[in-house]
Amino acid sequence: MISKAKIRVVSVNISEKKGTVKKPVPLIELTHTGVLSDAHAGSWHRMVSLLGTESFRKFELEAKREVQYGEFAENITTEGIILYETAPLDKLLIGETELEITQIGKKCHGKGCAIYNEVGNCVMPKEGIFARVLKGGTVKADDTVEYLPKIFKVMVITLSDRASRGEYEDLSGPEIVSHMQQFFLSNKWKFEIDKQLIPDDPEIFESLLLKARSEDYDMVFSTGGTGVGPRDNSPEVAKKLIDKEIPGIMEAIRMKFGAEKPNALLSRGVAGLMGNTLTYVLPGSVKAIKEYMGEITITLRHLIFMQKGIDIH
Repeated sequence: MISKAKIRVVSVNISEKKGTVKKPVPLIELTHTGVLSDAHAGSWHRMVSLLGTESFRKFELEAKREVQYGEFAENITTEGIILYETAPLDKLLIGETELEITQIGKKCHGKGCAIYNEVGNCVMPKEGIFARVLKGGTVKADDTVEYLPKIFKVMVITLSDRASRGEYEDLSGPEIVSHMQQFFLSNKWKFEIDKQLIPDDPEIFESLLLKARSEDYDMVFSTGGTGVGPRDNSPEVAKKLIDKEIPGIMEAIRMKFGAEKPNALLSRGVAGLMGNTLTYVLPGSVKAIKEYMGEITITLRHLIFMQKGIDIH
């Protein structure tokens, strides 16, 4: 668990060459490309590196010596938070600056790393984190750190005349919720899910999509209304509001399951980006939801990073 004790900066560090230890300095200047005058600065997702003293202490036992701040090539050394228990897209506010976490750990450089050559191991690849600068400014030792976890807002909408009248229980909406809970927990992301059950009414559906877009929901999933019946209009409503369609995922799902069950090819589900909101319009059966969500969640993490402009290749 992330520590709730006071979080602070204990050292700020700079190096002029990659693969070398960094040296403590009185303060660092964070810019839109990272730490000014540091070798790792640049227009990429690992602008700033951070490591906690909590990780230092464990390594000191193995190395049988005291480790100096910056020795693991971290720009910012912290105390009071288990950094590797955070998650990408969480934020750290340090003084006037704002950092967004982009990566937990990294590939070890092995013999290209000074600390690895000394003791045959390095804690940074496992427990260090990386961030990009959202708001620049100065950072120095004893600055207070505020940790703000990313909380994903998700809306799940079930369109069904009969379920909305209470004639039968909605099962497909809860199935989506179950898949999303598993997805977020596996990625250590926090989340809030807003569940809606409405009739097959295009105006009500559109109003909920507009709400999700205007209130910056991260994702919205709908289930139902993707057939060709007189009340099946959810794809048409969604397509009016989607700015960037993502056709590949739905085409692949239809082809994969339609190869064995041709009726699956009749679904008109769509996916896309509606403002900043990822939008998925799915069929209404529980079986179809299991099939669709099983494929969607495989690509969802990568899609989120793409949307946020984070290149993790």
